[in-house]
Amino acid sequence: MTEVTDVIPLPQHATSQDAYFDLGPDTGLVADDGAGRTERWLRATLGAATGLPLAPATGGGGDIRLSLDGGLATEGYRLDIAPTGVHLAGGGPAGLFWGAQTLRQLLGPDAFRRAPLPGRRWRLPAVRIQDAPRFGWRGLMLDVARHFMPKEGVLRYLDLMAAHKLNVLHFHLTDDQGWRVEIKRHPRLTEHGSWRSRTKFGHRASPLWEDKPHGGYYTQDDIREIVAYAAERHITVVPEIDVPGHSQAAIAAYPELGNTDVVDTTALAVWDTWGISPNVLAPTDNTLRFYEGVFEELLELFPSEFVHIGGDECPKDQWRRSATAQARIEEFALADEDGLQAWFIQHFDTWLAARGRRLIGWDEILEGGLAKGAAVSSWRGYAGGIAAARAGHDVVMCPEQQVYLDHRQHAGEDEPVPIGFVRTLEDVYRFEPVPAELTPKEAEHVIGTQANVWTEVMEDQQRVDYQTFPRLAAFAEVSWSALPAPDERDFDAFERRMAAHYRRLDALGVAYRPPGGPLPWQRRPGVLGRPIDGPPPNK
Repeated sequence: MTEVTDVIPLPQHATSQDAYFDLGPDTGLVADDGAGRTERWLRATLGAATGLPLAPATGGGGDIRLSLDGGLATEGYRLDIAPTGVHLAGGGPAGLFWGAQTLRQLLGPDAFRRAPLPGRRWRLPAVRIQDAPRFGWRGLMLDVARHFMPKEGVLRYLDLMAAHKLNVLHFHLTDDQGWRVEIKRHPRLTEHGSWRSRTKFGHRASPLWEDKPHGGYYTQDDIREIVAYAAERHITVVPEIDVPGHSQAAIAAYPELGNTDVVDTTALAVWDTWGISPNVLAPTDNTLRFYEGVFEELLELFPSEFVHIGGDECPKDQWRRSATAQARIEEFALADEDGLQAWFIQHFDTWLAARGRRLIGWDEILEGGLAKGAAVSSWRGYAGGIAAARAGHDVVMCPEQQVYLDHRQHAGEDEPVPIGFVRTLEDVYRFEPVPAELTPKEAEHVIGTQANVWTEVMEDQQRVDYQTFPRLAAFAEVSWSALPAPDERDFDAFERRMAAHYRRLDALGVAYRPPGGPLPWQRRPGVLGRPIDGPPPNK
């Protein structure tokens, strides 16, 4: 049993009394209309952990009742626990589910196990909680292109997201180092583009290689399963297909997609190192038709309102040397190669809008103008998000300096493959998604925030866990809770709540970074990283 003060993310309002509700073999679940999904999840999850049947009941007392209350926010909930029973109400099915996550936390860390431990007593503290999230987009970007995460690992991360009340998985499916989603009309994307012959171990300046093939991909049925599993947990999966840069894997599979008049694209392989590949898509009608086919299949798999098209870090050198690219610039009276990229992005902006979807891309897509419905992932600090919001575009704030979880967590030499700025648990807890420069009206365009997990130096699930946790718990509180200004946040109190939360992560099998530093098997001695000296810029 856990006290209400240990809940993460912190609820808006909570009051407690010195009393308890004990769960036992006769405790039932009463599900009113619209509560069936949460009822099934609670019975399956808590039933496995406690060994209790939690059978359907009629509400005669001593039960857990689930209902909907239209007076609450859609993702809000109200949890009343008394010695005589529990009533959990949600403003909608999602709010009810988030309330169930709080109920699970209150049962104690063993409620996060998959089988009951002997001698456990299952009791809930008598509390009244009313809660709702600050942001509608509370996201995690998972890069499965640089290092492939098998389907079971993705499903596990959806469960971890749900436990932290995160509701958007930004699924980075393609990059120079691999193509991870089956496209039936273009089978070589996965037959050839999903595997590389070897992998750089450490930062791109490292002399070390893992000399064995690496790869994998999700079949369309795998994707359907992932999307359905996420939907059961009220998580939206937003796919990303990166264009026109970060596309060497696609070009290696279909050489005609590259700038064939300046480089022998038939000699290209899926990239085996890190950084920004110079090989980018050719701005031709053939390329547009090819990717329209990709997106047509993608829209059938992902029902999300938003589709992410990347748009970042596109080197222009090949376009400057390409007669084909220069002819296209002249044909459309574009100013330069930056204008050519904007033309490319705007094509898919219009294409997606015509099919009832909304384009979202990294903040480089602002260069050249966007349709009104497009949204921006602001990663190069706050500036892109500020510009987008002032131009009337919705923004998801994910600045590299604050919430790139591939960045190292400590300056110590034992950190495995240290990358970038030091971003501690406290740094993430003091992250503020809404820039102070925005007016209240402009700030309404900040629809949410997300933490990004790039996996160049994360070769397996344990490494992803280490970089992501415990900082994702701090990020979850920032994205959900109505916290004060960064300098006024009580990090000491958060650390005290984390003491209970580490036990939940232990029960879930999460290989997080311990507060005292990496364990011996979490280190990577001798593997070169990319430390950056000095503090990160604020903006």
